[in-house]
Amino acid sequence: MYAPERQHQIVRLARESGRVDVLSLAEEFQVTAETIRRDLKALDRAGLLRRVHGGAIPAGRLDFEPDLAERETTAADEKDRIARAALAEVPEDGTVILDAGSTVARLAACLPPDRSLTVVTHALPAAARLADHPGIALHLVGGRVRHSTRAAVDAWALQAYAQIRADVAFVGANGFSAAHGLTTPDLAEAAVKRAVVASARRVVLLADSGKYGQDHFARFGGLDDVDLLITDTGLGTEDASAVEAAGTEVVRA
Repeated sequence: MYAPERQHQIVRLARESGRVDVLSLAEEFQVTAETIRRDLKALDRAGLLRRVHGGAIPAGRLDFEPDLAERETTAADEKDRIARAALAEVPEDGTVILDAGSTVARLAACLPPDRSLTVVTHALPAAARLADHPGIALHLVGGRVRHSTRAAVDAWALQAYAQIRADVAFVGANGFSAAHGLTTPDLAEAAVKRAVVASARRVVLLADSGKYGQDHFARFGGLDDVDLLITDTGLGTEDASAVEAAGTEVVRA
């Protein structure tokens, strides 16, 4: 089977089932996993599929949201580097907001014990990592907890963030681009992220390079709302320049 024919079949399978994975496709077409990854990359570039961890989904699925366990293992090394680089943006003392997101949770895990901070978060993973931290005054924002992100949303969370002003907010996103800004699949999640951005004097976006150019259903801000993007070296020079042209400083860890 030639590559175009195989790719046509991959698109059909993705549309029928909502998602395809690399290993199953390799077995289905009797080719290597690397061959399937090249197919998915070509189909992603053509706008027919959108690559996700371990496979791909139809390009129209802007509401697709991987669960927390899958996000934890996606680009793990890159997220660790981003979290370590973000430590330079944590004040010696002051007030910090930690948004929901696997990379932000990694930052919570590596906060040094000698920092005397007030930390506000609506994300249970971040709160769990900081609950026993001796130097941190932890404020947990409540609300309805979404299972896919383990984060509080809706009115309680929005009201809480409307009442505070923080020195810096570390924010996550499912996708970001110069054209469409910051996006996430869920409207309730987007509303809380928007409130987080509005509650801080300085906003730092922590996002791996695989999220660049990804657009999701709910927009919660533009790159001009972000003071600093910390990402990995997978973000090319041209793309980094496009982000900086939108008014956001870029650090590639």
